[in-house]
Amino acid sequence: MPFPSNPSLRLRRVHKHNVDTVRLQPLAELSGSLGDLGTLLPLMTALVLTDSISLPSTLLFTGAANILTGIAFGLPLPVQPMKAIAAVAIARKFTLEENAAAGLVVAGLVGLFSVTGLINWANRVTPIPVVKGIQVGAGLSLCLSAGSKMLAPLTWTGPWWGDNLLWVIAAVFLLLLTFVYPRMPYTILVFGVGILLSVLGPPSEFSTIPQASIPIVHPSPKDFWEATTTASLGQLPLTLLNSVIAASALASDLLPSPLYPTAPSVTELGTSVAVINLIGCWFGAMPACHGSGGLAGQYRFGARSGSSIIFLGLTKFLLGVLAFWKSESITGVLAGIPKSLLGVLVIAAGVELAKVGESVNTDARDLRVLDREQTWDGKRVKELDEGERRERWMVMLVTVAALLTFKNDAVGFIIGLLWHQGFQIARRLEDWRDSRAARSLWRRAPHSHAESTSLLSHEEADTIA
Repeated sequence: MPFPSNPSLRLRRVHKHNVDTVRLQPLAELSGSLGDLGTLLPLMTALVLTDSISLPSTLLFTGAANILTGIAFGLPLPVQPMKAIAAVAIARKFTLEENAAAGLVVAGLVGLFSVTGLINWANRVTPIPVVKGIQVGAGLSLCLSAGSKMLAPLTWTGPWWGDNLLWVIAAVFLLLLTFVYPRMPYTILVFGVGILLSVLGPPSEFSTIPQASIPIVHPSPKDFWEATTTASLGQLPLTLLNSVIAASALASDLLPSPLYPTAPSVTELGTSVAVINLIGCWFGAMPACHGSGGLAGQYRFGARSGSSIIFLGLTKFLLGVLAFWKSESITGVLAGIPKSLLGVLVIAAGVELAKVGESVNTDARDLRVLDREQTWDGKRVKELDEGERRERWMVMLVTVAALLTFKNDAVGFIIGLLWHQGFQIARRLEDWRDSRAARSLWRRAPHSHAESTSLLSHEEADTIA
């Protein structure tokens, strides 16, 4: 039975789905809730160390966002860092004010696009192969980032006995076992071992972090200018394409209705991103968004409902309260989790996200035949000819190639869109050429008087049209 559009009835159905799912597979939901930590922990820790965010604020506000997202949508939608802003903030050592300004600018623009309907229009006109290309490119980017920044520096024996290539092999072997035992709580095991190794490992180099608090941030016009020109403009297309449009499409692909709650629309996701940051950034929280990579990671490790991220949100919230007294200890433990284990988690999430590209010609969203209630039964799809299949596949691959080459979602989107339009123009030209060739052959062939009269009438009608 499809999930209703009435808000109160929808919330009741979502609540029932969350409760039923966590009762049926509690370990899978708990394991899935940790599927995005490979992205969250390194960036959050680095931002804390550069004093660009407040750890208590980040844990409290992103924890609350997790809880409300799980309650509202009933799907394992992540709340993860805005990666482009985080990268610039770490490199330039942004102040609290500059980092908050960057998040507020992106949130304001995303909110404006959502309220005016521009983001919904962009979703309608964006070809699905281009969206798939953004998703596949994002997944491969996660794999490349994990390999180069987390796993490549490791050796067989170092940097210490608890973080080396031997642990990578062990984590990969355990990951392969999940194909045989899909209900294995993989991330709980890996994350638990990571925390234990961090505690047993060498003393943390981050033990001098000052006592954290929840500040009230007042960015100046200069802060807004600096943040907009260096971080916000790079983050905006990433948020719109990957955190809103691609995330909504991925939710529909991985968790189709009526088996699951209806995937949130791009307007709902855009509004959610805007609200999260327009509240939290004023208190020094990390700029955050939803993301297709986090959703893929949480789905890969068992999450199927909002109960998974509600659990994660409650954990974050409790850690945020604890961070008032033990901020140094929490940051030190999180920073000490072996990169060997985090790297495998990130790669697994990246592969899961990249896998969605295989459905571009089979059960992609624009191929689904809907019933009278506008839901998909999981079976009926539009048939494509061989030419259409090749074109869609090439558009997706070109989008991926451009995204990885220029390391920019917006460039990948534009080039993929141009490639798609090129195919459309070529198809129209071919139809026009074939039509002219058919008319030319008809004119040269001998006809009876009736056929000639009929042909003349058709030509006159074409002239009038």
